Amino acid sequence: MIPPRSLDRRAFLRQTLGGSLLVPALAPGATPLAKLLGGAAPGLHHAAKAKRVIYLFQSGGPSQLETFDYKPLLNERNGEQLPDSVRQGQRLTGMSGNQTSLPLAGAQFSFAQHGESGAWVSELLPHTAKIVDKLCIVRSMYTEAINHDPAITFFLTGSQIAGRPSMGAWLAYALGSMTQDLPSFIVLVTQGKGGQPLYARLWGAGFLPARYQGVQLRAGTDPVLYLENVPGIDRARRRRMLDAQAALQGGAADAESIQAQQELAFRMQESVPEVADLSDEPEETFALYGEDARKPGTYAANALMARRLLERGVRFVQLFHQGWDQHGGLPGGIRTQCRETDQASAALVQDLERRGMLDDTLVVWGGEFGRTNYSQGKLTANNYGRDHHPRCFSMWMAGGGVRPGTIYGETDPFGYNITANPVHVHDLNATLLHLLGIDHERLTWKYQGRRFRLTDVHGEVVRPLLA
Repeated sequence: MIPPRSLDRRAFLRQTLGGSLLVPALAPGATPLAKLLGGAAPGLHHAAKAKRVIYLFQSGGPSQLETFDYKPLLNERNGEQLPDSVRQGQRLTGMSGNQTSLPLAGAQFSFAQHGESGAWVSELLPHTAKIVDKLCIVRSMYTEAINHDPAITFFLTGSQIAGRPSMGAWLAYALGSMTQDLPSFIVLVTQGKGGQPLYARLWGAGFLPARYQGVQLRAGTDPVLYLENVPGIDRARRRRMLDAQAALQGGAADAESIQAQQELAFRMQESVPEVADLSDEPEETFALYGEDARKPGTYAANALMARRLLERGVRFVQLFHQGWDQHGGLPGGIRTQCRETDQASAALVQDLERRGMLDDTLVVWGGEFGRTNYSQGKLTANNYGRDHHPRCFSMWMAGGGVRPGTIYGETDPFGYNITANPVHVHDLNATLLHLLGIDHERLTWKYQGRRFRLTDVHGEVVRPLLA
C-alpha cells in the first residue's frame, strides 16, 4: 500500500502540473480558456464575428493560374523562357530546378469577370463564379515552405516541423465545445483520392492534451474506429460500466479527463450514426450540392456532412481533398479536381447562408502553396505541368466576419511575384483567430520552457479582409 503522504504528493503534482509538464499559459490544468473567462460567447479576448469554422483544404497545391489569378500575358508569351528579371534568383524544387528550359505556360482555360466585384474566375469554376460577391479572394498568399509535407504542416500548425498542435486543436483548447454529443474538432477526408499522403498529426493535438485532437469521420458503416461496443456488451451494460468506473475514480483530476472522453464516446455511439444518415435531407439539398453528395466519402458528401456537424454544435470541421499536385497532365487533372469540388464548395456557402449560419461561420478554401508559371517537363500544345510555387497563390474565405466581394492582393503580369498586399501564412492564421475572438499573441501554451502559439512569433491581422 502506498503511504498517504505519497498520495498527497501525487495529487499535488497532478493539480499543479495538470498531470504532465504541459502547463497552459493562461490557466492551470487544461481547462478551455473560454470556460475560465465565463464561457463568454463573444470570444476569448474581444467580440467574435465567427464561432465555428469549415476549412476546405485542397491538398497538393491548386494552381492559381487556372483558377483565380488571370494572367493573359502567359498566353501571349507561351513557350518563351521565364525571364531572369522575374525569377530573381529564387530557389526552385529539385523536380524542375535542373531543367535546361523553363518555358512559360499559359492557362488553357478561359477566364471571365463575375459579380459586382468583377472577380476573374476560370471556366473550371462555374459554381464558384456565381457566388464571388460572397467571397473574399486573396491572391497574394505566400509561404516559405516549398515541399508538400512541410508546407501543409506549416499551414495547419504554424511550423514546418511536425509536433505542434493543429489549428483545430488550438481552437478546441481555447474555445471549448458547443456540444456534449460530438467532438469539438472533426476531420473528413475524400475517399479514394491519391496524391500526397495525409497524416493524422495534421489534425493532432501536439503538446496539448490529447482530447483536443481532431476525430476523423470515415465513410461507410463504421465512421469512427473502435467506437462500437464489443460483442456481448450492449449499451445498457456499457452505461453501468461507466457509472461504476466514475464512482471508483472518486473525482481524481486525471481520471476525470479519461472519464469525460469515455462519456463522449458513449454519446457518439448514437450521435455519429444520426449525423451520418443523410436520409432526412430534402431533394433540394442534393440538387444544390450535386449528385455526388449522395455517395458517402465524396467531397460533396463531406461538404454536406460539414454543415450537418456544425448544426449539431461542432466547432471546427476540416475537409481534405487530395489530388491537386499536377506536375504533369495539368489540364486534365485540374479539370477533374474542379469538377469534384466546385459545385459542393459553392453549395456549402449558399446552404449556410440560407440557413442563417453564414454570418457566424467562417469558410476557408485553399491549399499549401501555388504553382509555377512555367511548365515542369515538356510543354506541348495540349499538355503541361506546373511545379510548386510558394511565392504567390490564391485562397478564398466566406462568412464569419470577412469582407464579401473583396479581391485582395496583386501579383505581377507573369504570376510569379506579389506586387501588392502580401499575406503570409502566419498573417492568415492571425486573421482567422481574430475573427473567432482570439488575440493570436495571447493564445499560448508553455512547453519545454517557452510559450508557443499557432503563429509562432509572427503574424499580423489583415484588417482589410475584415467586414
